[in-house]
Amino acid sequence: MTNNIWLISDTHFNQATMLEFTDWSGKQTRPGFRDVEHMDDLMIDNWNSVVKPEDTIYHLGDLVGGPNPEKWMAHNWHRLNGNKELVIGNHDDIEFLSVGGFFKKMQYWKVLIEFGIIISHAPLHRDALIRPKAEHGERAVDKKNMDPWTETTNVHGHVHSNPSPDGPYRCVSVEQLNYTPINIDEVRTT
Repeated sequence: MTNNIWLISDTHFNQATMLEFTDWSGKQTRPGFRDVEHMDDLMIDNWNSVVKPEDTIYHLGDLVGGPNPEKWMAHNWHRLNGNKELVIGNHDDIEFLSVGGFFKKMQYWKVLIEFGIIISHAPLHRDALIRPKAEHGERAVDKKNMDPWTETTNVHGHVHSNPSPDGPYRCVSVEQLNYTPINIDEVRTT
């Protein structure tokens, strides 16, 4: 891998209810953990096994929950390697996370044009993924002539172990990545 950029989503650190969470079919999504501490320790170990202190990691939302997330962050956040950016998820406490100095940046979504992807917490609507090919520049979408246009891959979380929508999507929820961040080279399209 040539890049030191990583992606992960839906860690839900400190959130014991995740041990009972089920997918759309009713199957438990996080089996095999003794307790929430076991889950958190495994995810921290896996994170640090690939992310080095100088690397960049995009967390695609739903970072921490459960009782007293402030205490969890105070005791554990420093244990996670990397320069961290957050793409805000539906369970993230924006006020707490923004004033805590935990992230280099926080945003709702981000276009990483050099990698041909858009990152977000939840899958974006497919119409939002249409982008001009670089050689054609910016212009209005011509639905009759899509030649100068391409679909950008949406790298997202939110669905946990459920499948992504059909189309140019890639889920990086922890349940789909063996609880380990994925390198951007594995999801890039350019």
